[in-house]
Amino acid sequence: MSAGVGGRGFEVCDDDHRGGKQPGCTESSERVRLILPSPMNWTGVIPALTTNLRPDGAIDHPAFARHCRAMLDAGCNGLVCAGSLGEAATLSADEKISLVRTAVRAARDRAPVVLGIAALGTDEAVALARAGAKAGAEGLMVLPPYVYSTDWREMKAHVAAVIGATRLSCMLYNNPVAYRTDFLPHQVAELAAEHPNLAAVKESSGDVRRIIALRAALGERLALLVGMDDAVVEGVRMGARGWIAGLVNAFPRESVALFNAAVAGETARADALYQWFLPLLRMDTVPKFVQLIKLVQEETGTGSATVRPPRLLLEGAELAAARRTLREALRRRPRLA
Repeated sequence: MSAGVGGRGFEVCDDDHRGGKQPGCTESSERVRLILPSPMNWTGVIPALTTNLRPDGAIDHPAFARHCRAMLDAGCNGLVCAGSLGEAATLSADEKISLVRTAVRAARDRAPVVLGIAALGTDEAVALARAGAKAGAEGLMVLPPYVYSTDWREMKAHVAAVIGATRLSCMLYNNPVAYRTDFLPHQVAELAAEHPNLAAVKESSGDVRRIIALRAALGERLALLVGMDDAVVEGVRMGARGWIAGLVNAFPRESVALFNAAVAGETARADALYQWFLPLLRMDTVPKFVQLIKLVQEETGTGSATVRPPRLLLEGAELAAARRTLREALRRRPRLA
């Protein structure tokens, strides 16, 4: 794939015609490639989906499918499976692929499905990327390796191997706080110049100046997405056009309304929604963000609080504080047109 303005991807035909000759491609064309539009579009609200779990910890696929459909019904533009919020570190490779298959069936071509690619080693990450492509994912969210963080040469080699493993449209995930690797704007530009299918960046450094710096380094080459819930309005005002969102799992309509108002420049509406939403959005940026967001889902009837170890359910003062925050938000919940 290559990427156009705004992160739009493009399909490129196979060299060896695996799966049969593609339309417009002839054996005699050899190195000539037919380029077709891809459905991956890295804009709008794209949920980082929580993973629905049964009380015994097994994945609840029917509930996950319902959740996927609810996100799309609310106006979300895509679905991210097996990200950090989806408890990816506790899921096996087979479980991650099973989530992709469920999401693809639930979406039924309404929106693209993205697979988070995070692993301890490069070979594992590459294998997962290829399996995700076969399962129907249309995009990959590419993370640095778990645990090991080092210099640019090694980190570049890792993410480049994943990006180059398929022709799927890829979004680089920059979260230096969580993963101790900071992809700087000039490094992102270097990757983009070498990999046509790198189409987007999820920026979670917490510094909204990065959006400006990335745009200065890349122009319109990549789509820029906010990756921290409590920085979404600031990020949009700096030029981001997508949001990989967390609290959307419990408040999808409000999330879409907030993002759309910010993009449209409806300052008063965006600011009012943001001020209401911020106490909840801040739950996305603390160590127990998974437990907090899943608790909010359970309390609002949009999911289950069940998590996998080493995470445990909230209790005591933490649970009481989270419930107070949610109760106040529900009391003041805006009425959307």
